[in-house]
Parts: sequence; structure tokens; C-alpha cells
Amino acid sequence: MSDHCEAPVVPVQAYEPPYYVAVFTTVRTLEQSGYSETNARMESLVKDVPGYLGMDQAQTPGGLGITVSYFRDADALTEWRTNAEHRAAQERGRGEWYQSYTLHVAKVERSHGLTHAEDPQGPTAG
Repeated sequence: MSDHCEAPVVPVQAYEPPYYVAVFTTVRTLEQSGYSETNARMESLVKDVPGYLGMDQAQTPGGLGITVSYFRDADALTEWRTNAEHRAAQERGRGEWYQSYTLHVAKVERSHGLTHAEDPQGPTAG
């Protein structure tokens, strides 16, 4: 997961189904040498996959990391899964960075969302 604070905190938009999600949940080890750099590289690399739609990430105070990646179709997801650089990062993750992980892949059949317009006055104005 990235520690980039500059980006606004908004979820990935709801897309017109069907599309695919990969939900990757992790508990990391204490050994994290090289993790941040590799994670940043993976975040950059996945954006080049045709059909990549976006990513949501969260970390619980207890250490559970959750990354949800969105892909237009199964081919896009397969391209990411089989990318050589991504596969090398997966191997390193299994060997060094993850105490445990799960991966769930699903086809999205329904999707909707809500975004309120920002109030230029803000909650403390007035």
C-alpha cells in the first residue's frame, strides 16, 4: 500500500457491469525491506494494463491490508496476473513480506455509488 497523502480520498467510481475485481487481503511480516518501492512500482505498472479501471486500498489499525483492483474484463485481469514483473513481486511477497494473504476474484454484476458535490463553504464556514 502506498503512503501517498496528496491524493484525494475517494473510492473508485461505480462502472457499468460486468467487470472484475481482485480483492487482495494481507497481513505483513516485520521484514519490509524493499516493499514500499516494489508496491509503488506495481501501482504504476498496473495502470498500463488495457482494461485496468482503478484501485482502492485500506489498512486497518490491526495490520490487515486490503487492496481491491478493478478490471474491465477477464483478459485485463489475466494480463496483470501474468505480467512478469508482477509475478516476481508476488514471489518476493510470499517469501518475505506477507505473513498471510488471500486473493478473491469476482465478476461484478451490480454497481452503484454516490458522490456529493463539495461544499465550497465547508462544514466550518459561517
